[in-house]
Amino acid sequence: MHASCQTGPTLPRFTSGVLRIDLTVTHSSSSALAALGEFGLISRIAAGVFSHDNVMTGIGDDAAVTALSAGMQLLSSTDMLLEDVHFRRLWHDPYRLGRKSLAVSISDIAAMGGIPRWALLSLAIPSALPLDFVDDFIRGFLAMAAESQVTLIGGDTCSSRSGMIVSVTAMGEQLPARIVRRSGAAPDDDIWVTGTLGDAALGLKLLESGETVSEELLTRLLDPNPRVSVALALAEAGLATAMIDVSDGILADYGHIAEQSGVGGCIRLDALPLSSAFRRYTADFPAIPYQLALSGGEDYELCFTSLRTDRGKIGDCVKKCGIAVTRIGIVTSSPGVTDVTTDGTPYSTQSKGFNHFT
Repeated sequence: MHASCQTGPTLPRFTSGVLRIDLTVTHSSSSALAALGEFGLISRIAAGVFSHDNVMTGIGDDAAVTALSAGMQLLSSTDMLLEDVHFRRLWHDPYRLGRKSLAVSISDIAAMGGIPRWALLSLAIPSALPLDFVDDFIRGFLAMAAESQVTLIGGDTCSSRSGMIVSVTAMGEQLPARIVRRSGAAPDDDIWVTGTLGDAALGLKLLESGETVSEELLTRLLDPNPRVSVALALAEAGLATAMIDVSDGILADYGHIAEQSGVGGCIRLDALPLSSAFRRYTADFPAIPYQLALSGGEDYELCFTSLRTDRGKIGDCVKKCGIAVTRIGIVTSSPGVTDVTTDGTPYSTQSKGFNHFT
């Protein structure tokens, strides 16, 4: 689940001298979309799709036909993004919204060590939405698809009487022995995370409070980069005992690993990887970094566990991917996930992570 428009306490006003974002949509009339019609829109989308040898039949038939590579198993994941729940058009320009719509589903495939291959895209479009917006959205979606070697093979379009709705199904493949699940963590395994935590959540809070936002934080929120290369490297080397992507906050998402594996965990606050931009914004507010880094969500990093004896191998494995990994804790035999300060004192968080129904 994803939380781009989750609500929460307003941040204090920061004083970083960075330009304020202004993404107000000022596109042309929506009459062009009405004149184009549903099938014209589908043809317009299909024209930009690149083909691949594993797609026998793509857009234009009743169903797509694809071929798995020899010995591979299919992985599938679906995500929905709803206007004013997961995104706001005021903040999300259509190109980056298109990219993010696919990226969050690719991240799920990566989290299981899968190779992303195909995607289905369904759009519910308000009648007043300009064709320019739809064009830019599709351009962004297909750009992310091309970067990830994913082929758009179908989907659906319809009108919406409220906001825009995006539904994406991503599919991938992997050899059975290389698929990484949430259920493989064991006591004394290390807990690792890629990249940095809290940037997207901080960017959202700044936007909600009307503050200026650095491009670094804004990009982490609006244009996440799924960690496919790291996931594949770990899967191929057999180093990850369990893995998940961080969409609801590291505390909640590692909690899913712990639950599925029948273990617990201890996360060290001093080990949480925080970007330089994050530290600059929150330097005067020491309580905020921990809250946002632990439970802010929208990071789309990978949290994984591995044997303690494989620490050296982890660094060597991911070095060629250009993404940093940080060891942030240890898997415990006792149930529950705790987070501790430098001196070992338990830290009480205000939120365990984003939940749509609370």
